[in-house]
Amino acid sequence: MRCPTDIAAALNVSRETLDRLEKLAELLQKWNPKINLVSKSTLSQLWARHILDSAQVFKLGRDVVHWVDIGSGGGFPGLVIALMKDEQGAPKRVTMIESDQRKCAFLRTVLRETGCEASILDQRIEKAPPQAADILSARALADLSVLCGFAERHLGGSGQAVFPKGANWQKEVALAQESWSFDLDVIQSKTEPEAVILKLGAIQRV
Repeated sequence: MRCPTDIAAALNVSRETLDRLEKLAELLQKWNPKINLVSKSTLSQLWARHILDSAQVFKLGRDVVHWVDIGSGGGFPGLVIALMKDEQGAPKRVTMIESDQRKCAFLRTVLRETGCEASILDQRIEKAPPQAADILSARALADLSVLCGFAERHLGGSGQAVFPKGANWQKEVALAQESWSFDLDVIQSKTEPEAVILKLGAIQRV
């Protein structure tokens, strides 16, 4: 599935990376009817809604060693991060945690067909060994309070979490702050006017 010209310009990646992302789009369209990797209603907006949306998260975690994506599902943003391995500032290691075996099979297929490497843990997030991640990401997985619990388990001491969130993000932050303290940066999404990316550090229970 070819990348639209305007999306390619916004991505601003090498031809090799774009080829890998196009292979991801092709395989996702092939697999989606069987295992519902993304909502069918968003499939026509795959490049903007899922791939470009994930690529903007990549830019918030440059030059780290270990990037961990939890609840990876169809690979957003974790698989996109792995496919951007040759871009400046790419993490040295990418790990994706996903408990659904069928979705893990999809992730492994994309990695194999694009020649990219990443670790895939087919376990529940709360059962997987602590990852000591430099960056922890999750997209459309759970509310912020739950995500903070996952971050407590899988982030390294100075690690940061990046969580894309929709229009209700302020309510999620307020609720999470009843149980957690954290440093917070709010970054405006480039793909959705009401969406943001929350970047958290120093996450601790209160």
